[in-house]
Amino acid sequence: MAIIITDECINCGACEPECPNTAIYEGADDWRYSDGTSLKGKVVLPDGKEVDADAVQQPISDEYYYISPDKCTECMGFHEEPQCAAVCPVDCCVPDENHVETEEQLLAKQRFMHPED
Repeated sequence: MAIIITDECINCGACEPECPNTAIYEGADDWRYSDGTSLKGKVVLPDGKEVDADAVQQPISDEYYYISPDKCTECMGFHEEPQCAAVCPVDCCVPDENHVETEEQLLAKQRFMHPED
């Protein structure tokens, strides 16, 4: 399952540089599937959704840092635990019950975004 940043976020920014998938963005910032990944142009995501990896996506939150669930792998394939949760001083990086994925699905997503790793 992806990680979500709750509204308890204090906007310290400690989580953003820790994400190996560049899935964390400052509130109100646009994001792209291509940010920090090998994805370019038109791609079909592991869940079957077709997207333009270079197209600007709308922010998920305007008020505090947020995580794109399509890019979050809970750091699988990189670390033993989600790094955002490990560094968060207010423990607001928690499992997202709305985006439940198996370890196998998370690892497949990681390999899809970073095939050379």
